[in-house]
Formats: sequence, structure tokens, C-alpha cells
Amino acid sequence: MAISLEVSGMTCYHCETHVKNELMALAGVSGVEVELNPKGLSKVKVDGEASDAEIREAIDEAGDYTLESISR
Repeated sequence: MAISLEVSGMTCYHCETHVKNELMALAGVSGVEVELNPKGLSKVKVDGEASDAEIREAIDEAGDYTLESISR
């Protein structure tokens, strides 16, 4: 199952790496792809299963980023 996220505050590839690592650490997640947009909302595609709460916590743990939306 693919989960689409919109995340603000990601400005560079360092940010992308932090977000990918935190999401990949979730049980049930098999892949993460990021379309980085330093001046707006970055799009993140998560392959696998994770609850909204787990995703939100992972984004918070990754750094100073804000999860703006989750679509399933």
C-alpha cells in the first residue's frame, strides 16, 4: 500500500536523508521516495503499512519538519 505525504521544512538532501531514515525504521515500511521541494511542500511516498501516528512521530523525530497531509 502506498501512503502519500506532504512535508514542509525540507530544504536539502540532508533533510531528505533524515526523513527517509526515520520512515524506513518503521515496522512495515518497505520503501520511501522523496520529491524534494525546498521552497514549498516536499512530496513523500511511503510503501508499506504504518499508522498516521507512527508517520507523524517519525517526521517529528527526523527534525524540524511539519507533516502537512497524509493520503492513502
